[in-house]
Formats: sequence, structure tokens, C-alpha cells
Amino acid sequence: MKNILIIIGVLAVAGGIGAYMLYNKPHQNMEKAKAAFEMSAESLFSEYETDESAADAKYLDQIVQVQGQVKEVTKENGIVSVSLEAGGLMGGVNCELDELTKHARTDFQEGETVQFKCLCTGMLMDVVLVRCVEQQ
Repeated sequence: MKNILIIIGVLAVAGGIGAYMLYNKPHQNMEKAKAAFEMSAESLFSEYETDESAADAKYLDQIVQVQGQVKEVTKENGIVSVSLEAGGLMGGVNCELDELTKHARTDFQEGETVQFKCLCTGMLMDVVLVRCVEQQ
């Protein structure tokens, strides 16, 4: 009986340490992260528009480096979102700048070509990319 209580205590302590470490795990540094895919905004949007489930299987939760022309910039609650032209009538590629990174700039001009490295979260009306950092 005493051995069983010791084993249960050791497992409880080990589980508590594991949970603490997982909860306090630092965020991935997007500036240093390696992109799994590099492409234009048009190519990414086209793949999602053609077959969303296949595109999700390929890009979802992957780091993607995307290049395109700025269509619109919005700032809401301190979050900067840059919409890239992707050739779609209703949609495009929406890049939300990473709140955990200090950006060299957050003002982008409509029509300028930019390149971002982001985490892909799938498609709603636009292909949604989060935690974006500009690539120079």
C-alpha cells in the first residue's frame, strides 16, 4: 500500500511539472522560424479556392512566406492587418502582424509589394495568416 502511494505521488509530481512546462512554453520566434512554403498571394489563394481541404492539409498550421501587393491596411484594437491582392473577386490573403514582435514598420502603402512570413490558419472569405513578420 505504501509503495502504491509513493508511485501515485511521483506520477502526480511529474504530471504537475510537465503541465507547468507546457503551459509556460515560449511562443515560436517568427523572425527566426523557417518557412515551409514560399509563394505569391495569388498562388496561395488559388490553391485554397480550388480545393480548400487539400490546401488545409498542406498549409494549415504551417509557416508560409507570401509575397503580394497591398490591397488594404486596417488597424483595429492595436492589431495591424494587411490584405494582399490575390485575384479573387471577394477574397484575398489577410496577413495579421504578430503582436509579440517589434516591427520595423506598421504602415504600408496601397499597391506596394510586400513579403511576410506567417502562420496559416486556413480560409474564411480570405486566406487567413497570423503572427506575420515582414521579410526584407
